[in-house]
Amino acid sequence: MTRSLLSTLALSVLTVGLAACGTADRLAQVGQQPPLNAIQDPTTMPGYRPVQMPMPAPQPAHYNANSLWKSGNRAFFEDQRAGRVGDLLTVVVTISDRAQIENQTERSRTGSDSAGAGGALGTAIDTVFLPAGVSASNLATLNGASNFSGNGTIDRSEVLRTTVAAVVTQVLPNGNMVIEGRQEVRVNFEVRELVVAGIVRPQDIQANNTIASEKIAEARIGYGGRGQITDVQQPRYGAQVMDILLPF
Repeated sequence: MTRSLLSTLALSVLTVGLAACGTADRLAQVGQQPPLNAIQDPTTMPGYRPVQMPMPAPQPAHYNANSLWKSGNRAFFEDQRAGRVGDLLTVVVTISDRAQIENQTERSRTGSDSAGAGGALGTAIDTVFLPAGVSASNLATLNGASNFSGNGTIDRSEVLRTTVAAVVTQVLPNGNMVIEGRQEVRVNFEVRELVVAGIVRPQDIQANNTIASEKIAEARIGYGGRGQITDVQQPRYGAQVMDILLPF
């Protein structure tokens, strides 16, 4: 067996094993509502990585003599907006995208080459080397043709409007905050999941402690679901495995 065939068989066995584990879990939940995930600290979840960005040199705070103000303060009274690790703020998710792209490419090429010998050399070749009825004036003829035609069309429309509360998980040295919010809503046997994460500036947070999704840097927004309806919309495990393995 070739190495590629062995790798394919190993991948198939692993995929079938994982599918069997998932199938056993799903069989154990037949007739039951899909469970909600427990509330967890985002910093302890697998795959969590603190954000590191280029930062300016820190400036220590100092007080002026006979003054109630501290350097860096923006208001006399305490700001109630999110500003520390563990604070909450509301993210207003508004996505309305429309993309239409159409490309068309055509290419055509034709070539023709011929070679022969005439005069005394051609007569000698006809007499000595070539069979009767064959002329040296047309020893070789090459013809070639190439045609290519390609078309591509993209028509995409996405609309999403919702809100979700997020938690400040990290405050960067320049004051920007890393936020992450998760929301799960179960209706009958379907769970809707919404995930929002990114970096926000304190200046972009409104007075009512909300921020628009388009003002989140490195935004990661996920909207999906799991349950009976989602399962029906997905191909079976066997079909997915065959789509990956089959070369045609």
